[in-house]
Amino acid sequence: MRRRKIADRIHWLGAVDWDRRLFDALIPLPDGTSYNAYLVEGSERTALLDTVDPSMEPVLLAQLEATTRVDYVVAHHAEQDHSGAIPMVLGRYPEAKVVCTPKAKGMLVEHLGLADDRFHVAEDGQELSLGDKTLKLIHAPWVHWPETMVSYLEPDGILFSCDFFGSHLATSELYATDEARVYEAAKRYYAEIMMPFRKPIERNLARLGSLAIRTIAPSHGPIYGRPAFILDAYRDWASGEPKNLVALPYVSMHGSTKKMVDALVAALVERGVGVQQIDLAGADLGKLAMALVDAATIVIGTPTVLGGPHPAAAYAAFLANAVRPKARFLSIVGSYGWGGKVVEALGALVPSLKVELLGPVLTRGLPTERDVAALVELASLIARRHEELCLRPIS
Repeated sequence: MRRRKIADRIHWLGAVDWDRRLFDALIPLPDGTSYNAYLVEGSERTALLDTVDPSMEPVLLAQLEATTRVDYVVAHHAEQDHSGAIPMVLGRYPEAKVVCTPKAKGMLVEHLGLADDRFHVAEDGQELSLGDKTLKLIHAPWVHWPETMVSYLEPDGILFSCDFFGSHLATSELYATDEARVYEAAKRYYAEIMMPFRKPIERNLARLGSLAIRTIAPSHGPIYGRPAFILDAYRDWASGEPKNLVALPYVSMHGSTKKMVDALVAALVERGVGVQQIDLAGADLGKLAMALVDAATIVIGTPTVLGGPHPAAAYAAFLANAVRPKARFLSIVGSYGWGGKVVEALGALVPSLKVELLGPVLTRGLPTERDVAALVELASLIARRHEELCLRPIS
């Protein structure tokens, strides 16, 4: 794909990776992704903002063919899907300097083997003049690595945000025109990558409030011509209260746990509580991460395997602990054959969650009428706890 014009002497460069289905050997990419770089040509100097994944170097090289000079390569983030082509760019433009935060410099030296004299280390708030255009460099630590920064272009009002506000979405659209589709992709991206850093995100959202942002250009996914769309979404995801929602990941081996989950879901729905039920047997765990963005309660459903939880349920608990959602309550339901320590084992996997444990419901074999009554009581307790917090329904 050729370079695409955003504004006068500002172009999108990069590559749309239509076919990639896994990121970091971990994160599902149902809709592919893109690696966005941007070229800003001022009246005196030219800056390339980020690069592309090394697999896409030939695409970026072809887009730069008509560019005779690059003075600065702004590395907002040291992760290789953005920085990996920097050595190729520096080889083509030997006069270029890499502009980054102090912490990023060390990472880029270590990860890419860049020479020490190729750097221009930027302080927080420093301005980089390109002549009639100026980049304001803003440190944004832990969004989502410690060395991250964003840059704001004056007078055009463009925020180049790197992973902040990104979405793994391969599309021919330069801008986020289909906001419903982009919202889902951006929420998945936030859930899988950004959610553990809610507090730094809140702080950086507040800092960006002083800027007159007219456009947000991230390094993954389409550009936001209506910044309020993604800014409001991030404020809700990071800072808002959880919703009147139960995230219910479960796995069932012989049907007993599934019967319990069905009974609990029915009781929750009757009491006005939303549920996102996720079968962990072959599930897209991105869906679980997205449910955790909003859920006030997490209920894990599991049979007992060798005295402990099913490995899929254990992994779901590990994931929940890693992404640190806003959930307030946790419960466990499931079955066992002769005994075990499912509750203790799952509880040990979620030390980062600041949740109240609501009475687990475990049954030996198939659930009895007494077990179903206990599940109904658990649903009532969850509904009461949600009502006490005056939680909004998920929209």
